[in-house]
Amino acid sequence: MRSSHAAVHVSALFDEPNLIADAGLPPLVALAERAGLPELAAGVRIEGADNSGGAHAAAKVMSLLGAMCAGADSIDDADRLRHGAMARAFTGIRAPSTPGTFPRPFTHGHNQQLNRVHREFLASPARHTPLLPGAGELMFIDIDPTHRRVHGYAKQGAEHGRLKGQRTLHPIVATLSTPLARPVIGAVRLRRGKAADVRGAKSFVAQALTIARESGGTGIRMVRADSKFYTADVAAACRTAGAHFSLTTGMNPSNATAIGRIDDDAWTPIRYPDAFVDPDTGEMISDAEVAEIEYTTFTGRRKNEQVTARLIVRKVRRLNPHTPSGQGELFDSWRYHPIFADSPFGMLEAELHHRQHAIVEQAIADGKSSAPAHLPSGHFQANAAWLTLWTMSHNLLRAAGSLTSVFHAKATTATLRAHLAHVPARLARTARIKLTAHLPVNWPRRDAYQGLFVAVHRPPALG
Repeated sequence: MRSSHAAVHVSALFDEPNLIADAGLPPLVALAERAGLPELAAGVRIEGADNSGGAHAAAKVMSLLGAMCAGADSIDDADRLRHGAMARAFTGIRAPSTPGTFPRPFTHGHNQQLNRVHREFLASPARHTPLLPGAGELMFIDIDPTHRRVHGYAKQGAEHGRLKGQRTLHPIVATLSTPLARPVIGAVRLRRGKAADVRGAKSFVAQALTIARESGGTGIRMVRADSKFYTADVAAACRTAGAHFSLTTGMNPSNATAIGRIDDDAWTPIRYPDAFVDPDTGEMISDAEVAEIEYTTFTGRRKNEQVTARLIVRKVRRLNPHTPSGQGELFDSWRYHPIFADSPFGMLEAELHHRQHAIVEQAIADGKSSAPAHLPSGHFQANAAWLTLWTMSHNLLRAAGSLTSVFHAKATTATLRAHLAHVPARLARTARIKLTAHLPVNWPRRDAYQGLFVAVHRPPALG
C-alpha cells in the first residue's frame, strides 16, 4: 500500500458535524434499553446528592457504559461520546467530569445497589438473547482472583501484594459459562491489595450462585476453582445453594495417603487431543492417567463440616532430566494433580470439566484491555463501582455478539469492539423524525453490523 497523494498537498480539517466514529453504539445502547438498564439504574439512590453527584443516575450509568463499550479505560475517555453528530444519535450525554463524580460518594451500600442493577441487567439478556445457550442443563461458575496494578499513594486499599514491587488492588471474579458459550461476568468484588485470595470466598460463591440461577442456570451448576478455594466454607456454600463443586486440592499428606490406596489397575490411560501446559514444569502434556477414590476432607473440623466426595487424580510421568540419552529409568516417577469434586459426571468427563476452568482467564484478559486496565479513582468504593460498570459493559458486548453470529458469540471483547462498535458513519435526518446512518461502502464487517442492528431494532415479541 502506498499513498495516492505522494506528490500532492494533503490537509486534515475537523469540520464535519455529521460524522461519528462509533456507529455501533446506537444498537448497543438500544439493546441495553430493551433490557431495562435505564430504569434499573434510576433506582440507585445517593442520599443528599446534588446534580454534580448522585442525581440522574441513569444518565450517568448509561454514559459510562457507552464509553466503556467504545473502549474507555479512564474517566477522560468518556469524552469520545461528545464528538461529531453523537448528540443527534443520543440524548443525555454527560461531560466526563459529571459521570466521573457520580461514584465518588459511593459507600458499600451504594455498591450493593449497583450490584443489584448488574444482576437484573444480566438476567434480562440471558433470558432474551442466546447469551448462555444450554444454561438450563449445565452452567459452570468459575472463581478466580486477579491483581490490578495502580499508581498514586493516596489510592485507598492499594498495597504491595503478590506482584513484587507493585502496588495493587485485588479483585475477585466469577464467570458464568456453558459448554457452548464464552464466559460472561457473573460477579466481581474489589479487595485490598494484600487481601488473601480466599478472603470473603464463602459469601462471594453464594452471591455468584444466586446470579447464576437468576441468569438461567436452573440445571446443574458447577463451581470450579483452584487450590486457594479448597476450603470447607466454599464446599458448604456450594451445597447450601444446591450446586456442585470441583476444586483443585494440591498435594498434602492426607490426599497423598488416599492416592496411595488406589490400585495400580484402577488407572485409566488417556491421551489429550490438545496438549496442555503442565502447571508445575511448563512442559506440554499429551499423555496421562486418571483414577478416583472416595475421600473425606476437612477432618480437623466438626463432623457436620467434613465433606465426603470424589478425589479425582491425574498423574503425569515425571521425566528425570539427569538420565543419559538412551538409558531407561530405573523406576517410574509421577506428578499427581488431584481435584476434589462431587461432580455428577463420569470420571474422565469430570476431569475434563475441571481442566476447562482456565476459561475464566479469558474474561480476566478481556478486563486487562478494557476499563479495569486502570482503576481511576482514589476512593476504594468508587473503584468498586467502576468494576461493576465494566462487568455490565462486558456482558452487553457479549449479548450483542451472541445476536450477531456464531463467530462473534465467542469472540474477544476487543474483537467485538473492532467489528461492531468502531464503525464510522455519517448521520442524516429526514423529515426531522427519521435518522439514517450512512456507513462505508464495502465495509468488511457489514453483515455483522447489520445482523446486530436488525436484531436490536426489530419489534419486541408479543407476550
